[in-house]
Amino acid sequence: MCQFTVTVKHDDTGWDHYANRFEIIGADGKLLTTRILRHPHVEEQPFTRSQGRVRIPHDIDSVEIRAGDLVHGLGGAAVTLAVPHVQAAGREQKPAAGE
Repeated sequence: MCQFTVTVKHDDTGWDHYANRFEIIGADGKLLTTRILRHPHVEEQPFTRSQGRVRIPHDIDSVEIRAGDLVHGLGGAAVTLAVPHVQAAGREQKPAAGE
């Protein structure tokens, strides 16, 4: 399981137009999780929120994080991050072929 801490910058104007979510997408294009943002952050820009307990399949070595708002949907600058897989002992482990 992974935890992501995401910083979003959006020109929130109030309840009619604000960043209302961010998504974490696997390199295979599958949605791994969505963090719903339930209120505008007009006076708090940029703002940071976390999403924990995200299961990353062993065959995924990177994820894309993207945000969305009520008016335009998903958009803006997406960020791609490498995701190292860790053994219980704490050492990095690359997935074996066919895993």
